Amino acid sequence: MATRLDPFQEMDRLLGQMFAADRATASMPMDLYRSGDHYVLHVDLPGADPGTIDVNVEDRTLTIRAQRTPRTEQDVQWLAKERPVGTYARQLTVGRGLALDRISATYADGVLTLTIPVAEEAKPRRIEVQHGGSATQIGASEPASA
Repeated sequence: MATRLDPFQEMDRLLGQMFAADRATASMPMDLYRSGDHYVLHVDLPGADPGTIDVNVEDRTLTIRAQRTPRTEQDVQWLAKERPVGTYARQLTVGRGLALDRISATYADGVLTLTIPVAEEAKPRRIEVQHGGSATQIGASEPASA
């Protein structure tokens, strides 16, 4: 059976793998939503070494870093190697009104979850309006007596 050889197709495949790995290394997919009085951030970090996950806040910048180490089996012939390795990093600029000193983080099943509470001063609150039944007007004269 004859097969058609296209040297550019193989080059295109190899270059595609190389650039796809670079893009995948740089990407850190996430979901962010608000639930009541806190925000929840889910970040996909499949295969990341749990000990390498680092979350820190400096000023209004939240930085997430993690690393996936390459597998180092001896005497193997790779047939496909598409999973990116190296350091993942993502920075988010967060707005005011968050309690950044009370962020909690968990890592399970390849997903890093950050819970970020809304600061007390940023929570909506009801302002009670005072009212009085017998308010006196300034400058009003007493009724004349007869």
